[in-house]
Amino acid sequence: MNASEFRRRGKEMVDYVANYMEGIEGRQVYPDVEPGYLRPLIPAAAPQEPDTFEDIINDVEKIIMPGVTHWHSPYFFAYFPTASSYPAMLADMLCGAIGCIGFSWAASPACTELETVMMDWLGKMLELPKAFLNEKAGEGGGVIQGSASEATLVALLAARTKVIHRLQAASPELTQAAIMEKLVAYSSDQMVATLGTTTCCSFDNLLEVGPICNKEDMWLHVDAAYAGSAFICPEFRHLLNGVEFADSFNFNPHKWLLVNFDCSAMWVKKRTDLTGAFRLDPTYLKHSHQDSGLITDYRHWQIPLGRRFRSLKMWFVFRMYGVKGLQAYIRKHVLLSHEFESLVRQDPRFEICVEVILGLVCFRLKGSNKVNEALLQRINSAKKIHLVPCHLRDKFVLRFAICSRTVESAHVQRAWEHIKELAADVLRAERE
Repeated sequence: MNASEFRRRGKEMVDYVANYMEGIEGRQVYPDVEPGYLRPLIPAAAPQEPDTFEDIINDVEKIIMPGVTHWHSPYFFAYFPTASSYPAMLADMLCGAIGCIGFSWAASPACTELETVMMDWLGKMLELPKAFLNEKAGEGGGVIQGSASEATLVALLAARTKVIHRLQAASPELTQAAIMEKLVAYSSDQMVATLGTTTCCSFDNLLEVGPICNKEDMWLHVDAAYAGSAFICPEFRHLLNGVEFADSFNFNPHKWLLVNFDCSAMWVKKRTDLTGAFRLDPTYLKHSHQDSGLITDYRHWQIPLGRRFRSLKMWFVFRMYGVKGLQAYIRKHVLLSHEFESLVRQDPRFEICVEVILGLVCFRLKGSNKVNEALLQRINSAKKIHLVPCHLRDKFVLRFAICSRTVESAHVQRAWEHIKELAADVLRAERE
């Protein structure tokens, strides 16, 4: 494929993507396939001669789309949102075209420097304490990781390295092995200090946990994977109170801030805590500016060596939506979740299980776990909407998460009518 054909096929692909997004509401949200459906539909080995672009695109509709769960359908209410926007898609195209591997400043200066600035932009949108920012020669800074799980692991490894160095400095006779066998990591069943848990979007009290961690000289990592995006709205910023006690903080713009996956934003108060754990300096990666103090090499902030130019997505989205546009998007989702909550509360057969704070509603039929399991099974078998459950203590609960960028009140209303109809069927079957 040469540049001329790329121009033509690129325009065709943009049309295909735009048509897919515009028509996604008409596609069944959850696929009708069984495990292993795809292998019989494609050859057992790669073709020896090139296939045509037309054949490949035809196979996308014939082979791929029948097995796709449409996360951006306005009838997808499962898990948590995964962000999607046209500006981010365009930025990903540019990222692929530039194709740099940004393990160091020298490997592509713009890749490193834009990430540093975008993480400061985002930190200011959240009103993070200045200690977490990179500007004005501060000790902290931000980095894009692949996921919140990855950020948690990075924080855990950095904390481990930091305490080993501290103990060995105080007692040089201690070996690393002797220290390692005594180290303890404290967690809840949600892993770490969490703002917006996956099960029900509950919030740990950082104002209680934080001072204890500081007093005991324990590393505090805070995970706000889903909820963090909402903290750009002043009315939700209080949910982040206490972050000043944290050593590291992370949330996923790729969940709710219109920046397509992957883009997990992580900040630390002392970047040397990360670089001390992950520093890798073979001769072939060194460059003349690495010790200038003016730049950072992000390979020292992460587990992988290479990294994509992911900050382009943030730059495009932040500029094309503006902070006010992003705030409006968050507020719309929260309003829709409260609309669904109100509908549930009006039906005496159902109950709301936890306070609705952001875009997630946890609800269930009053009664046994069995009847709620049957309801969820009917909902997902019908494939008109898609939900997933959780357990809150001993109760089986249905989660209704506002996810799609294009979801409107009408979709929420239709989803509720559908749920009510299926609930009536379940209750009728239980009586018989």
